[in-house]
Amino acid sequence: MYAAGDPRAALAKPSERKAPAPTAFSGAEYAKFYETAPRDDDASGRSWYMRGQNFILCYSETKPEAAFVRQGHPDEYAVLIPDRDVAVEITAAGETVMVPGHSIAFVPPGDSRITLPEGGRIVRLFSFKAKDLASKCSNADSYAEPHPNIPPFEPWPEPKGGYRVRHYSLDVKGEQGRFGRIFRCTNFMINYLEPKAGPRDTSKLSPHFHDDFEQCSLALDGDFIHDIRWPWIPDMAAWREDEHERCAAPSAAVIPPPATHTTRAIGPGLNQLVDIFSPPRVDFSMKEGWVLNADDYPMPDRT
Repeated sequence: MYAAGDPRAALAKPSERKAPAPTAFSGAEYAKFYETAPRDDDASGRSWYMRGQNFILCYSETKPEAAFVRQGHPDEYAVLIPDRDVAVEITAAGETVMVPGHSIAFVPPGDSRITLPEGGRIVRLFSFKAKDLASKCSNADSYAEPHPNIPPFEPWPEPKGGYRVRHYSLDVKGEQGRFGRIFRCTNFMINYLEPKAGPRDTSKLSPHFHDDFEQCSLALDGDFIHDIRWPWIPDMAAWREDEHERCAAPSAAVIPPPATHTTRAIGPGLNQLVDIFSPPRVDFSMKEGWVLNADDYPMPDRT
């Protein structure tokens, strides 16, 4: 259920897609990077890892001249650069591109190198195929077996004109009827939500659920509470208690289907949230003008 004026109210309801009735549920996943030691702490800086079923998230606070190298990487990956004063140099597919701050970039498969001349924070998003990084995740054990209610992963089509380093500014003005600032590639959809100042109005929340995909909510700034409720099914043994998990920044939460959820900012200052989906969402992609780089990344024929 969305508040009046929320653009998502025009989306098809999840139940209209006729997903199989759930018989089991998984719990939500939380990674509070501010409370835990980094998995990597070296000359490039500090990095934390957590995952969902189809993806791996790496949050890094880097030092000047930090470098991250991938060799023979199997598929595309994403780089989120939230801060305006952090430039990132990306070398891949025979070219070197300087990506300015407050941008999102997609890096092609194969060999690549990311360098931050002045350091700063970045977020890298990889698919589950990055097995070496999956083992670094703080919640790796949770995905030793696939979680229920999520279908097998299928990547979306290759970008028009082939793979190369593509980057897009996050400086996109809001527009009536459009939700957030959405970008997609072959294996991710990333919604860099409008930043909010101060707590969210609790009379205008947006409790909703997804039939068959996880939602990762990355908190970059501020303080949030994730409110999550699982449905009751005939088997009472599968019931779960409601959760109201406080997650300040930096942190990430993975919300499983088909749990009803909403997130409320509670911080007095800037509250910045980023929603991440893997693979991209069909319903968002079907809305004209919502995906800002749709011309570069086509939808699958099956949709």
